[in-house]
Amino acid sequence: MARTSTTAPKPPKEPGRLKQMYDVFNMTRRYDKLAIWWFLLAFLGPVLAGLVLAVLLAPDQVLGFVLYIIAGVLGGVLVFLIVLGRRAEKAAYSQIAGQPGAVGAVLKSSLRRGWTASEMPVSVSPKTQDAVYRAVGRGGVALIGEGPRSRTQRMLEDERKVVTRILPNVPVSFLYVGPDADSVPLYKLASKLRTLKPALRKPEILAVANRLNSLGKNGLPIPKGVDPYKARAPRPR
Repeated sequence: MARTSTTAPKPPKEPGRLKQMYDVFNMTRRYDKLAIWWFLLAFLGPVLAGLVLAVLLAPDQVLGFVLYIIAGVLGGVLVFLIVLGRRAEKAAYSQIAGQPGAVGAVLKSSLRRGWTASEMPVSVSPKTQDAVYRAVGRGGVALIGEGPRSRTQRMLEDERKVVTRILPNVPVSFLYVGPDADSVPLYKLASKLRTLKPALRKPEILAVANRLNSLGKNGLPIPKGVDPYKARAPRPR
């Protein structure tokens, strides 16, 4: 009998770096109508600057002229990539703005050193899906309300009482991410946290975060990896 050999299917090949950048460029261009102008300005600005420097500083030096042009092109590519990353992040966050769990996605992916937070909320309203997130950093404890301010303000006040009861000397700030005109846009949340007045040093940040995490939460349990939108109040027995 002839033996039949079975071979496992090959995993799909991941797209290359240039293909990924092209996809990001197209996604950003679709959701950000001004992105193409920012990209042109980011690339052409350094190129024109290199050309001007070449004309002014090395008009009679072929090698110097060429080097200035090359430096301008490389600078344009670098600035273009920086602008692409920022505009792409803004476009991506604009797609999830207003959805439950959007603040958690920002806290998971955009926080830099000096701040620590969980992608899971510390408090969720089973009825409205409004949520409160907590971040700890140089600015102290930041409580972030996800939803209309009229509904989340009470939730933030309740959470502040918990924090100040165990950490009375740590400043607590409120941030609102929602439909209100004075709310923080989702893509600006990480930068807004960095503007809070420094109040804690690095060892104190770790101590405060560990202290808060050790308390747990007596309210609605939110298992990790579960969308807050799918959370429901526990049924009475």
